[in-house]
Amino acid sequence: MKLPFLSKYLEKKNIEYQNRLLERQVQEVQNIYMTMRGWRHDYHNHLQSMKAYVKMGEVDRLKEYLDLLEQDLDQVNQMIESGNVNLDAILNSKLSLAEKNGIAVDYTAKCPAEIAVSDIDLCALIGNLLDNAVEACEKVSEDPPFIRLYIDVLKKQLYISVTNSTNEVVRKLDSEYISNKRGNHGHGLKRINLVVEKYGGYINRQNEPGVFVTEIMLPL
Repeated sequence: MKLPFLSKYLEKKNIEYQNRLLERQVQEVQNIYMTMRGWRHDYHNHLQSMKAYVKMGEVDRLKEYLDLLEQDLDQVNQMIESGNVNLDAILNSKLSLAEKNGIAVDYTAKCPAEIAVSDIDLCALIGNLLDNAVEACEKVSEDPPFIRLYIDVLKKQLYISVTNSTNEVVRKLDSEYISNKRGNHGHGLKRINLVVEKYGGYINRQNEPGVFVTEIMLPL
């Protein structure tokens, strides 16, 4: 009699998890859309200003305006350019939204264009790491929350480190910890473990007062 109930319970939890993922993805897309709208509005205004200088024959002021515009455009780059297009896409969408939500973000990311990890697995891994970090930061109320990300090649492997604020203090970081985490966070932790295991990688989690760290090594 318990099996049908358990099946429905797990199905409900999976639906809730998928809905939360979809909601976050919608927020990320909306954030990118609003940014693009802002750029389009600014671009239109810049064109009007330059046309005015041309009409008045003020070449020197037009050149000065173009120089200032060039300096401004140099600052309108995407947050991260790691060398891997797929990694850049997910990092920029998630970290830009995190910053918009008041989370201090510090990052360094370098990655070869071609790696052994598939695009789907890479997005699942990085996406869940950052979603869990953001979820933890959203529960921090005393100090400004932060996320520190570091990705680089180390000893011919892809090294990934995510450090974030947390209110949680856990002494035992093992399968019991994973299974006890409910909802989105628990599913995310399991998904991360599956990807690491699939490629024969290494994962280490550390939890100290106020800080949670995840380190991952994956073969290239």
